[in-house]
Amino acid sequence: MAKRILSFDLRANFACFKKPDVNDGIILTFNCLHKPALLGILGAIIGLKGYNKKGEFPEYYQAFKDLPVGIEPLEGFHEKGNFSKAIIKYTNTVGYANSDGTLIITEQTLINPAYRCYVMLDDTIEYQAKLKQNLLNGESVYLPYLGKNEFSAWWNMKSVLEYDYSLFSAKSDFKINSIFVREYPLHDRKIRPKYSPSLGTMINQSSYMYFERLPIGFDEKLYQYELGEFAFTDWTLKQDAVFEDLYTIKSLDKIKVIQLF
Repeated sequence: MAKRILSFDLRANFACFKKPDVNDGIILTFNCLHKPALLGILGAIIGLKGYNKKGEFPEYYQAFKDLPVGIEPLEGFHEKGNFSKAIIKYTNTVGYANSDGTLIITEQTLINPAYRCYVMLDDTIEYQAKLKQNLLNGESVYLPYLGKNEFSAWWNMKSVLEYDYSLFSAKSDFKINSIFVREYPLHDRKIRPKYSPSLGTMINQSSYMYFERLPIGFDEKLYQYELGEFAFTDWTLKQDAVFEDLYTIKSLDKIKVIQLF
């Protein structure tokens, strides 16, 4: 089988995935790593170029835009799906940043974010084969970072796992271990997800369902993010839930259900 699912645990001390729709004196961050940011990290690992020319998508996006990926906030680093955040103020006094003097920047920052990143790789495609090799060897051509180049990220070679996998078919109520799409962009032709929690799992007060609108790709005409509605939960979902692209994965005798998008 040419296609394989791998995962690696990506960590950083800080992160800021800047929201593009905020203009109120403060830079806000998405809580979860999103697909466009992850594709940039994968491109950095194998040395693909970023943004160089206005009106052109970067080399890494053109290479990986159709790559199926999944994202799981790592247990022990988040609280009910949310990572710790801090508001940081700093000054920028360089002339090209502010010709009128000191620029004061207020920025929301994630503290110790950590994500398990899943990728479905095709060994017959050169870029993807190289990505697999670099992940397994703990090597990166460029320094990967989470949103800003001063927020460097890393993964441990021991965290890289390869999975046996199959398309998921629900035979009973089930859990999804990764974030999943609960509503696609309006023009997307995919089916509309349908789900509801199993009532028994709602009694536990420590259970949670986290929602966030996250970038899922780019509108290639407008050169801006396309946003999807995502969820992440420890609830059990009813057997009749409707989702696309769910996979059962198995490694080291552990079985999970994830969504690749």
